[in-house]
Amino acid sequence: MGKILVTGASGFIGRHLCGALQTHDFSFRPIVRTPSSIIKNSESIALGDINAVTNWHEALIGIDTIIHLAARVHVMNETTSDPWAEFRATNVDATVNLAKQAIQAGVKRFIFVSTIKVNGEETHHQPFTPFDIPAPLDFYGQSKLEAEIALQKLAQESGLELVIIRSPLVYGPHVRANFYKLMQITKMGLPLPFRGVDNRRSMVAIDNLVDLLITCIDHPAAANQIFLVSDGDDLSLSRLIQLIAKAMNQGIWLLPAPIKLIQMLAALTGKSAAINRLFGSLQVDISHTKKTLNWQPLISVEQGIQKTVQHFLTDK
Repeated sequence: MGKILVTGASGFIGRHLCGALQTHDFSFRPIVRTPSSIIKNSESIALGDINAVTNWHEALIGIDTIIHLAARVHVMNETTSDPWAEFRATNVDATVNLAKQAIQAGVKRFIFVSTIKVNGEETHHQPFTPFDIPAPLDFYGQSKLEAEIALQKLAQESGLELVIIRSPLVYGPHVRANFYKLMQITKMGLPLPFRGVDNRRSMVAIDNLVDLLITCIDHPAAANQIFLVSDGDDLSLSRLIQLIAKAMNQGIWLLPAPIKLIQMLAALTGKSAAINRLFGSLQVDISHTKKTLNWQPLISVEQGIQKTVQHFLTDK
């Protein structure tokens, strides 16, 4: 097996992936943004902010497979004057530039980590599948879909093996953003108005996502496929909080949730999107992934939350 190129190697997913590749004795080359973020690998290369004109020549020497993680992700508090242009520059133009140079360099397989937001923001009655008509609603999801389409066209024209993985929320040790905030709130032990919230949301533990990425490096059936990934056990908000509290050995008091009132207040304060992520459902069907690759999630959702919480409690 040849060498693997990992973009976005210093990010949350990238660090976990590179650690697993190291453990399994894969030969790989991490790509990071700045020299200060170089991980412990003699082949690390710092390329700055990647774009449509980034020169990948040196980085692609001897590479068989690319795992492309680098991206502009969902931004909660947008500050740029033209967010669509920023998302497109990184997630579409920079990705297509890398793929074109990869084809010229003789790279065999391109694994593109996309997002379930390509499918949409919420499910009703039926989980998302990789065969659904895409319906992204924000710039992040739209830019990832545009990149997927461009990559599929390049793959068809060149013979490059393309693997697309659409992921929901990823959690694990070092997780930040909303999952981290939820652990903070749970640790306070305050009453929370979420009892009876009966939504269902798919998530994926970082161990499971990394295991799937490694499976797709050389699995013959992965070529030119779109895979969805999750822990295979969808949680309601109340059950998620209960599992976090259990992992903390923390008592939790869940009060009945006046959902309609909370949603009305959220609409008045411009927080509807955040509340919908808490109370809405987003489920993914991973049966195609499991059947095609003979793959199963490496750890359970309970194990994933336990590992995440233990790191949260001990991280200083």
